[in-house]
Amino acid sequence: MTGLLLALVAGAVVGLALGGLGGGGSVLAVPALIYLLGFTPAEATTASLVIVALTSVTALTGHARDGNVAWRTGLLFAAAGIVPAMLAGAAADHLPQPVLTAAFAVIAGLAALRMLRPAPTEPSGPLVRPGKAGAAGAGLGAVTGFLGVGGGFLAVPALVGVLGLAMRTAMGTSLLVISLNSLAALIARAGTGTHLDWSVISPFTGAAILGAWDGRRLAKKTEGETLQRVFACVLLAVAACMLVDALV
Repeated sequence: MTGLLLALVAGAVVGLALGGLGGGGSVLAVPALIYLLGFTPAEATTASLVIVALTSVTALTGHARDGNVAWRTGLLFAAAGIVPAMLAGAAADHLPQPVLTAAFAVIAGLAALRMLRPAPTEPSGPLVRPGKAGAAGAGLGAVTGFLGVGGGFLAVPALVGVLGLAMRTAMGTSLLVISLNSLAALIARAGTGTHLDWSVISPFTGAAILGAWDGRRLAKKTEGETLQRVFACVLLAVAACMLVDALV
């Protein structure tokens, strides 16, 4: 019963971040699965991909209905990351657990620091740079496959600064990129024999999906930077604890 309650609470938090910020919640899913629900790092990163993919698709439908998804731009950006996501996803299963935990802690810490910085300035016109866009998309795909995170904390600033999207459109489009990269990484991990506890993953995912809808509504009522700072502070604390755990 306690495990079910923890899964529901953690899932709701992850969903709120994905729905409200277009990313960021997925980097909370892995530590929640490891430290609250007893998953190994390999199991947690794979389970996180399932949760993130399903939740992102759900949140994407709401943003698409509001007209906040640049479909062609998002598909091109995601296409650059599909192969790196699959390669990194296949490689992650062969790494020692402390290495995987430490790598995740570093990425989570960088994500938190990035979220604490001021939002990128929205461009006044097209700033698309194909080379940088391809590199950003490939890097995001690799992070998604390797660590089981959606990478919205990287996608949103890249979509604004590199591809010239408005902030609200970048948040919606990042969910498209996250969904595709997560699915690609999941395909790469299929057949690796990683155990998935569906009695935990199912309620976690259900709560995340409901949380994503609430997050989208909350984002309309709350100043985006306030919501982002709260999640960033929580994430920074989680990253520090994970790094200590990996090194001790």
